[in-house]
Amino acid sequence: MLYSFIVTKFPFNAYSTYLRERYGERTYRIGVDAGFSCPNRGPDRSRGGCRFCDESGSRAAYIADYDAADLAGQIERSREALSRRYGASQFILYFQAFSSTYAPAERLREIYDAGLATMPFRELIVSTRPDCVDAENAELLGSYRDGLSDVWVELGLQSAHDETLRRVGRGHDVAAFDAALSHLRAAGVKVAAHVIFGLPGEGPEKIQETVRFLAERRIDGIKIHNMHVVEGTPLADEYRRGEFEVPGPEEHLRNVAAALELLPRETVVMRITSDTGEERLLAPREFWGKQEFRRRLVEYMREHDMYQAGGNGQ
Repeated sequence: MLYSFIVTKFPFNAYSTYLRERYGERTYRIGVDAGFSCPNRGPDRSRGGCRFCDESGSRAAYIADYDAADLAGQIERSREALSRRYGASQFILYFQAFSSTYAPAERLREIYDAGLATMPFRELIVSTRPDCVDAENAELLGSYRDGLSDVWVELGLQSAHDETLRRVGRGHDVAAFDAALSHLRAAGVKVAAHVIFGLPGEGPEKIQETVRFLAERRIDGIKIHNMHVVEGTPLADEYRRGEFEVPGPEEHLRNVAAALELLPRETVVMRITSDTGEERLLAPREFWGKQEFRRRLVEYMREHDMYQAGGNGQ
């Protein structure tokens, strides 16, 4: 099952294919905002955050108007919408907004339990930062494996270069990612890493070094984001001053194709582009849509005989 992507329509281990093979049909994530913040923003989300992050905290647009205090209501609204539009019947609970382990373990248990009690879920996914994972909350997350098919944590690495992390104000270093990964793996939790291609000061060489870093750790999943400059962020001011450039679609396509060749075959490719609403996006203004980018990526990789693990991935 892990290697069937080689003969499917994708030359990489696409998330949609992975879920269909695992559960026998399309399975849909229900993203929620449970009211978490992050260390860079403080308990009430009032501080500035990372230099690329606006007040939404990378929250998906479809949950922007949700009431964080009404977790059950959020879940029901999404379930109804997905069922009505796609006929969806299998779901994953996804704590998506901000850093969803940024609370004491007992409070996390209350929140996760409340969400999971609303309906049957196949999986639990929690998105967070490396410096918000310790042995205690990793053990808590691992405890949910008893009632679910899988538990995942999405860790925002962004870059494997400490100088870049300082440049964009992440507030943690690469060592924090390794520590979080160790805690989560000890608890039996799968880990997906978020990375941004095209951060200030990073070209193809540094991007591929980040991918090799993850490949060496045989990361379970990866979410690749192309660099987006969002209005209202410190990076927006820097971009307007001409302090860095943002890669266009052709450059991002080449970077993604090269990255996929470096990844192990079992790493699930969960995302290859970013999503930002047009009203908030400063750059890049000209970029292919998600489906068009994927179509062109597949075509490019087929033409160049490229596939995941086809480089030095194994």
